[in-house]
Amino acid sequence: MKIGFLVIDMQTIHLQGIDKQVIDKASEYINYVSDMFRSKDQVVIHIQDIEGITESSREAFSIIPEIHVMETDLILTKEYTNGFWKTELEQMLKEQGVDFLIISGNAAEYCVLSTYNGAIERGFSTVILQNGILSTHNDVITSTYRDRNIISYPAIKYLLNK
Repeated sequence: MKIGFLVIDMQTIHLQGIDKQVIDKASEYINYVSDMFRSKDQVVIHIQDIEGITESSREAFSIIPEIHVMETDLILTKEYTNGFWKTELEQMLKEQGVDFLIISGNAAEYCVLSTYNGAIERGFSTVILQNGILSTHNDVITSTYRDRNIISYPAIKYLLNK
């Protein structure tokens, strides 16, 4: 089984209004899981929302420094909430042989949820990383964990070592 790890919209411009400690905690989980994936030659993809980007705002659309991006990671840009919509994400995943996805990032109620649903619609088994999603609304995080399939990093470690 090949597993893909998506890190969605962890960009300065999209994290405004979220407490720095919350960002740091989610980033720690995301980085830990990313490192586990890289050590097992699994796929890490950073998805950046570039809707509305201009030359003068380019820096604000960068991935935050708290998120570690390595040479082996793939980077995809998008202009819609669903990471699959009008992008090459599905093709990238198929080329890598991915059939199981773990999703993390920002914003739980928009891009994370839309990409989660888009993945399921395309036949991928999909889960959300526990403690690895963000939102400006805490109740959204709670309802996401309640209403969607989630996975913890110890379970990921087990899957990667099978």
